[in-house]
Amino acid sequence: DIHFKCTQCGKCCRDTKIPLTVAEAIKWLNRGHDVQLLCEGSPWPVAMDGDPRALHFKRRSFPVMSGSMPTRVVVMLVANVVGACPNLLADSRCGIYEDRPLVCRIYPAELNPFVALKRENKACPPEAWTKDQPVLQHGGALMDEVIRQDIESSRAADALDADRKSRLCLALNVVNTALVHEAMLVYSPTANTLLSALAFAIATDSDHEPATQWSFVSDQHETLATLAKSGAIALHLRDTEATSFQFLGFKREALFGLNAHRESLPRAPS
Repeated sequence: DIHFKCTQCGKCCRDTKIPLTVAEAIKWLNRGHDVQLLCEGSPWPVAMDGDPRALHFKRRSFPVMSGSMPTRVVVMLVANVVGACPNLLADSRCGIYEDRPLVCRIYPAELNPFVALKRENKACPPEAWTKDQPVLQHGGALMDEVIRQDIESSRAADALDADRKSRLCLALNVVNTALVHEAMLVYSPTANTLLSALAFAIATDSDHEPATQWSFVSDQHETLATLAKSGAIALHLRDTEATSFQFLGFKREALFGLNAHRESLPRAPS
């Protein structure tokens, strides 16, 4: 059993990136806060469709081509929180509690059905997990029906938003991704640019999307050689317009903090 009750320490509300749905990203931007795009992609041979863990990635992603290689790309919209969350009040309460993002409602539970909830992966202090607190998880099952419903809402939004994110990338001319498990590309458009692109993504019919070739960006020669051998477009970081994005090595703790809802992602075939 895992016992838990929030102590309002505020640790999970600092120095992190908060994954947002498209609707939540629009609200976040309209409040005057920053939203970034994080891109990671995976080669996608047909055999990947039979792997339950890979299907979790597929549900959240959209299909593209990189050269002759079928590929799927996950784009996350994230609130870029440096220091304290802009909605964190002086007494560590949430200033938008009734309208807070789904991942904040779900915390400390995991969105990914293949990732176990572990206290050591969370920012909460020891007193949040003592046995006199309510039972959060029993026998591997969440006991809180509200959290279970919020998790299902988040997964449904992931699937619904995947096509919208494809059109969002089209509007922003985003065609580069990092290789999953290796790095992430982080794009930081201005708020007005991103709001305009999101409006386009919501309003545009996906049936009229033009085909776009995507490229993988890496600073690893072995990765580049493997991708190129598989038929993908592979670019060394030094040969890209790196000013348009940040290339961040794949250490999720550094990106999201220990409060991350970590995703188990497929690995590219060798």
